[in-house]
Amino acid sequence: MRVLMNGIKKDVKMSREAILKAVKKNKPEVLPLPEIDESAFQEDIDVVKTFKDNLALVGGQVFEITTDAIDAKIKEQYPNKSTIVATTTKSNLGNVEIDKNTDPHTLEHIDLAIVEGELGVSENGAIWITANNSLVRALPFITNDLVIILDKRNICLHMLEAYDNIAKRDRDFGVFISGPSKTADIEQCLVVGAHGAMSLTVLLV
Repeated sequence: MRVLMNGIKKDVKMSREAILKAVKKNKPEVLPLPEIDESAFQEDIDVVKTFKDNLALVGGQVFEITTDAIDAKIKEQYPNKSTIVATTTKSNLGNVEIDKNTDPHTLEHIDLAIVEGELGVSENGAIWITANNSLVRALPFITNDLVIILDKRNICLHMLEAYDNIAKRDRDFGVFISGPSKTADIEQCLVVGAHGAMSLTVLLV
């Protein structure tokens, strides 16, 4: 940190403990969360169709299939993948074994990851993934391509409903994923695969 003393800039080194103490001392007053009338956001829509439309809008693709057709559809979409991690029992395509203690640095060569999602969100095509789904937190982001298997009965209308559904969860790692990795801040052009999975395929069962 640099401070100005008598017109002369001087470097002042603060210890980690001093910084944390200063932050704790200057914490803002805790305010209650606002009351939100969720009924104002209710819509009579086909949540599955809207989910599919919004997922396509952000660069993903989605297929409605039966559970016994999962592996055939994955092979059809990704015929040339050779290093595959499957953290779900709904697929038998995995040929790389991982567990919760796997070093994520060893996953840099993964072509395809197949995981299950816990719930989907119709309004933005997002899917909730937990540590139990991915085993290694980095897996959905370090893989070249990502397949998420989702029960279409677990698609909710909007994020308010989604947060209600996950509010009582164990406080472990979780993330909402909506489409493949992308950015759209350069010349207003959508670039897919900017810093993560190049593609996302969602299989609704």
